[in-house]
Amino acid sequence: MGKIWEFFDTMDELVYVSDMDNHDLIYMNQKALRTYGFHSLEEIVGKKCHEVIRHCSTPCSLCNNHELKPGYFKEWRHDNPLLDQQVMFKDTMIQEDGKNYRMEIAIDLGRQEQRDSMVNLEAKINEGLRVALQQETPSQTLEVLLEYMGIALRGERTYIFERNENGCDDNTYEWVASGVTPEKDALQNLPAEVCANWYQNFQTGGHIVIKNLEDIRESDPLQYENLKRQNIRSLVVVPLYNEGEVIGFYGIDNPPEKSLDYASDMLQIMAHFIISSLKRRNLIRKFREMSYRDQLTQIGNRYAMNEYINNLQKEQSLGIVYCDVTGLKQTNDQKGHSAGDKLLVDSCECLKKSFGEYGLFRIGGDELLAICAGIGEVTLRQGIEQLKKELQDKSIYLAIGCIWEKETSNSVEKLITEAEKRMYKDKAAYYQKFGVDRRGITGI
Repeated sequence: MGKIWEFFDTMDELVYVSDMDNHDLIYMNQKALRTYGFHSLEEIVGKKCHEVIRHCSTPCSLCNNHELKPGYFKEWRHDNPLLDQQVMFKDTMIQEDGKNYRMEIAIDLGRQEQRDSMVNLEAKINEGLRVALQQETPSQTLEVLLEYMGIALRGERTYIFERNENGCDDNTYEWVASGVTPEKDALQNLPAEVCANWYQNFQTGGHIVIKNLEDIRESDPLQYENLKRQNIRSLVVVPLYNEGEVIGFYGIDNPPEKSLDYASDMLQIMAHFIISSLKRRNLIRKFREMSYRDQLTQIGNRYAMNEYINNLQKEQSLGIVYCDVTGLKQTNDQKGHSAGDKLLVDSCECLKKSFGEYGLFRIGGDELLAICAGIGEVTLRQGIEQLKKELQDKSIYLAIGCIWEKETSNSVEKLITEAEKRMYKDKAAYYQKFGVDRRGITGI
């Protein structure tokens, strides 16, 4: 099951997970193991949940597996004679690797006022989960979850940080209460050393609870300064895992002191849904990238070009550079398609060096396009000269046609057509100069 169950290891509530098909116990957190007389997870292998939890030889009459579904908690109360206390149970279904698992959290209700407060908070968070899972995109789901959790737990700010490819941390999602200054923009590419102590804690399955910021002033000065600047007095932060690897964390700032422990428990419970939404977001991004990217050259394809054009602003200048990889067919015929692929990739690398900050697209077998929004005419010409030099250094020839407009008064498609015509003129001049016609017939 990987690291997902580690979210619940240190919770002060009883948590267990069982296989919904055969009732085998899969997991118990540390408190549950101790409560039922076990010392390790190995000791529960092969045991049924009803045998351990209810002391029943067959599935108990209270089993509600048929009522459970992912994303919702089924709540019920029961006087548990084994624990000698009134307990609120929160049950849900978690789907992993094509299998369905029952997760149950047993919460000691205790005093009436504590019970009422808890039920109210649970209702708010359950409502947030229900609304969040109805959103159209995973990112919207995450934003709704953070908002509902922030409001329910009475925090000033909730957020998600993700490790980027540089090993630094990016604040990717954020909710702030009314009157609280957003921090997301200022917390991009946060140096790894700032959260280094947190990540050490995460590696052993721990999480972070800071009841008073001054407590870490000496022990973690970098993080202290980071949090102090944000007017953070207290916080709870929980790690996010993917296949056993810590990929970031999420948390809440300045919740009421008396609810810090409860906030810690709720964040650990909800971490599963946060991770699921991040995974779905990443999968959608991957599919989108694959559908919009030419797999050989790793620049955009026609779909990407059309979207790029739709997002252009008509008030800005625009340069079009239309290129044809001259000699691609001969290379394929004489040296094989591997050589032809290399010619295309090398041609794109030259184009990237000259116009990499703009939109680059492969729109045909041997046709490449650079759409340069906001470029000046002189800069466009300089880019073309640089492109020709890069090509010369690699002994590659591209037929090039370009056009520039100060303001995009004509349609972009018309400008592309004009640049294509100029490219064919350049191509014809090349073949005329060298006496070569790639199609073996007169004219281009």
